[in-house]
Amino acid sequence: MLLNYPIDHKVLLRKKSSIKKRLLENKNLIEKRVAILGGSTTAEIKNTLELFLLDRGIRPIFYESDYSKYYEDALFGSPNLEQFKPDIIYIHTTVVNITNFPKMSDSEEEIRALLDSEIDRYKSIWSALLKYDCDIIQNNFDYPIDRDLGNMDNYDIHGRIHYINQLNLAFAENARDINSLYINDINYLSSYIGLTRWFDRRLWYQAKYAVSLEAIPELSFNLAKIISAIFGKTKKCIVLDLDNTCWGGVIGDDGLDGIQIGKETAVAEAYSAFQEYIKRLKERGITLAVCSKNDFNNAKEGFSHPDSILKYEDFISFKANWKPKYQNIVEIADEINIGLDSIVFIDDNPAERDIVSSQIPSVEVPDIGSDIVNFIDYIDKNGYFEPVTLSIEDINRNRYYEDNKKRLIEQSSYDSYDDFLHSLNMVAEIKPFSSIYLDRITQLTNKTNQFNLTTQRYTDAEIKHFASDDNYITLYGRLIDKYGDNGLISVIIGRIDGNVCHIELWLMSCRVLKRGMEFAMLDRLVQECKKRDIQEIMGYYLKTEKNSMVSNLYGEFGFELLEKSDDSTIWRLNISSYTNKNKFIEVNYE
Repeated sequence: MLLNYPIDHKVLLRKKSSIKKRLLENKNLIEKRVAILGGSTTAEIKNTLELFLLDRGIRPIFYESDYSKYYEDALFGSPNLEQFKPDIIYIHTTVVNITNFPKMSDSEEEIRALLDSEIDRYKSIWSALLKYDCDIIQNNFDYPIDRDLGNMDNYDIHGRIHYINQLNLAFAENARDINSLYINDINYLSSYIGLTRWFDRRLWYQAKYAVSLEAIPELSFNLAKIISAIFGKTKKCIVLDLDNTCWGGVIGDDGLDGIQIGKETAVAEAYSAFQEYIKRLKERGITLAVCSKNDFNNAKEGFSHPDSILKYEDFISFKANWKPKYQNIVEIADEINIGLDSIVFIDDNPAERDIVSSQIPSVEVPDIGSDIVNFIDYIDKNGYFEPVTLSIEDINRNRYYEDNKKRLIEQSSYDSYDDFLHSLNMVAEIKPFSSIYLDRITQLTNKTNQFNLTTQRYTDAEIKHFASDDNYITLYGRLIDKYGDNGLISVIIGRIDGNVCHIELWLMSCRVLKRGMEFAMLDRLVQECKKRDIQEIMGYYLKTEKNSMVSNLYGEFGFELLEKSDDSTIWRLNISSYTNKNKFIEVNYE
């Protein structure tokens, strides 16, 4: 719990060696190379960041620039950095690295030129680092703790606060334009912590740390959230208890009129604020579910309260019964078709939290206490649902699940599954990677686990490289049926070597399993290979804890098994006499 909100920085710094030793016992860590280009001393930041990343399943290998050599390493290159081949580059600059502030004698035009020069300095850094084909995390700027213009510092053009605000706005605009650039918002973080706790003058003068020892764990925690999100380690679903979690009181005892929700009391207002927060999560694509020991009708009735922000229809799965909650959560994961490690469970009852944690440790169960005022912080500050992109697929995700419910209901009315598939009137779009879908493609590569033959993880920069490299065949697949648009749900990356195509990545979202989309994707891949006079396709299956469902996929496709070990198989397909396998989907190739 030391690596979750609320962080006790003193205990964390004191016990970091024993914590690291325990975290390294995890045998399922993924290794990532993180380069830190520092505008100030970064040693303690690196050491603390390592703990938070290990806790999130990432084993970092670090490159650390010499003191304040971030600009030189970026602009003029570093043989050591080039040899390091980073997956992530983190630029740790703060207010102390701003080269020039406005002078009182400067005109508006001179200040504008000064601002443009500072922005161009960072643009040149980001541009130079793009050659590494990796994601870049850049701090925006914190405020200085002194204001020589007092409150005018915020709005006078000569004020440092005003100047920093303009810089931060420019950084935000550039992050929207550069797919591989992410902002570590230390402007918010320093305000949240408090500037007098964020910056320690004595530590700066003595050791050139631009962040206090107290603030370093918070900074590292914030960084770990971004890095985890880049590599697809965020959660997808929040499962809620009801009584004294979504509303005050017990619906079965107090009745609809007796529960606390709305604006009548401070407690009721706190529950309303919590529901509003959960509703905002849903609106950006987080799936909601209920797991409550309750009578179903009573539980459902709670969301009919006139002041309830959440409604029964907001939940993809609704388990209100007297079974153990951990069993219900397993069923929820099966219904939604997600991994248990994608779930966050919120319950005010400590006994229920302990039972769920002990029975299904892969489910995240924050120790939220019993005071509704604190519930939002335990979800928000832990960054369980930290996004790095926000796509149409994210926003529409809950609609996809609702449409799936309709498909399952209709499926039961057909004599055969083939008849059901024909009835869906499916239309697919299968084309080479397009710039408008790169964010979604990157997101899928880092989140899809079950239908994923190699489970390779790629950054946005790497996906962009594949899309523009003629040595690769790239394909995305979108699927529409009579119930709606499923969005972009399948990705293939094939590397060309002579007359052979090696499938380095093939994945598909679980929400379209068993609809024939995999056959349509293979047909399209073969078509692309024949255009390039490729004769063979090599397929690779690398076993993980979650992808056993596709262990024999290539065999089902008619590939020949060449090699087999405990953890992998290698397959070959001669495509000279290949015949299309898709039977149910109309495909748009153009």
